[in-house]
Amino acid sequence: MINIYTDGAAQGNPGPGGYGVVMKFNQHVKEFSEGFRLTTNNRMELLAVIVALEAIKKENIPVTVYSDSKYVVEAVEQGWIWNWEKKNFAKKANEDLWRRFIPLYHTYKPKFKWIKGHAGHPENERCDALAVQAAQNASLQVDTWYENNRDLA
Repeated sequence: MINIYTDGAAQGNPGPGGYGVVMKFNQHVKEFSEGFRLTTNNRMELLAVIVALEAIKKENIPVTVYSDSKYVVEAVEQGWIWNWEKKNFAKKANEDLWRRFIPLYHTYKPKFKWIKGHAGHPENERCDALAVQAAQNASLQVDTWYENNRDLA
């Protein structure tokens, strides 16, 4: 089982933002994060999941994603994303990221579990710290899609 813990942060929403990921597989633990100069919390929450799934090297291993983002968890678990896809993401926020997510979902078929944020869950707290630290980094990446399509996000 691969357990993925994710969190996103934005200071100002929109504003500088970042994501944090903790991945666990057997005794192996990987952490990563990245910051962006102008983005939203929801984009960072979703990007954290995408980056984690992209980091998986083997298929056919059960994957569970733990997130404090109701936006991400409910979009997948309630099936909203499939309705958005059928409507070609008309007027839906974060279309670029959802389109990037869909093939990963089909490949790894992750289960999603919502966890309460800032409630003392060690991995979630670590992801939050990574995301906030990434958002405060001196050299932030450009979230090009967001900056070019802010009216859609």
